Amino acid sequence: MEISAKLVKQLREKTNAAMMNCKKALEETNGDLDAAAEYLRKKGLMDAAKKTSRVAADGLIAISVSTDDKKCTLVELNSETDFVAKNENFQTLAKQISDACMDCEDVDQANNKTLQDGTTISDAIKSLIALVGENITLRRVSHVCVENGIVARYLHNAVNNDLGKIGVGVGLESNCANLDALRDFGKKIAMHIVAANPTYVCKNCVPSDVVDKERNVAIEQAKEMKKPDNVAEKIADGRVAKFFEEVVLTKQPFVMEPKSRVLDVISQFEKENNCSLKISGFVKFVLGEGIEKKDTNFAEEVQSFIR
Repeated sequence: MEISAKLVKQLREKTNAAMMNCKKALEETNGDLDAAAEYLRKKGLMDAAKKTSRVAADGLIAISVSTDDKKCTLVELNSETDFVAKNENFQTLAKQISDACMDCEDVDQANNKTLQDGTTISDAIKSLIALVGENITLRRVSHVCVENGIVARYLHNAVNNDLGKIGVGVGLESNCANLDALRDFGKKIAMHIVAANPTYVCKNCVPSDVVDKERNVAIEQAKEMKKPDNVAEKIADGRVAKFFEEVVLTKQPFVMEPKSRVLDVISQFEKENNCSLKISGFVKFVLGEGIEKKDTNFAEEVQSFIR
């Protein structure tokens, strides 16, 4: 039968597969949309291994929180392009993965986890590769937990409440009775983490060898400037103090009140709500961070395809 452009467009919208692949699938299945989608899925499963060598640096960060607000799970699901990250099937899978991985310690364990439809995450990813024609990878999984209090979250460049380009989960150990106030405060701390990019929660969390390295560098620089030993030590003290302000969350100026440190706004919250509050930990995922993405010339790529 003759395959109309309208039918090809419908399959394209249904599967997000390449236009020519949609036309081929419809030809092979006599214009049956569901059968054509299944054809693409099966064909893609056979070709998926060829796509896994391609760099996937786009995608989404997904966050899930337990019903008691005491555990937060973050996952990074990568695609090759933002076009696929905007696809509803991709977004649905990202959220399904974060929901399913609340008890997964690493990516290997997550890939073997079974979704509600009985499919493993690994197979679900392969099926999506089949539909969209791009490499898709589950890159990382992490958690934030508390015993008392709640976990707070924030997504930057959010698609919705659960998906975005930067995700932060923060553990707030607290006996605060006003949970709405605690959630709001936790979100502000998470937003601060996105903006200020701390590495450690508190001063005591910084490994001693990291502190020693900063101090030794400062001393050596001072000696290069012919400074006396006592002056070099003071310079080193100042450099280490500055280093703490740069990398320690509680030492940083709070982005919403730059004249106050994060530790100060925590103390203020405790006074206002007659409670105790401690940040037990945080996880920050930035989409594609650390992935070396190859720059390509799109016009040349198209021309090479035509040739």
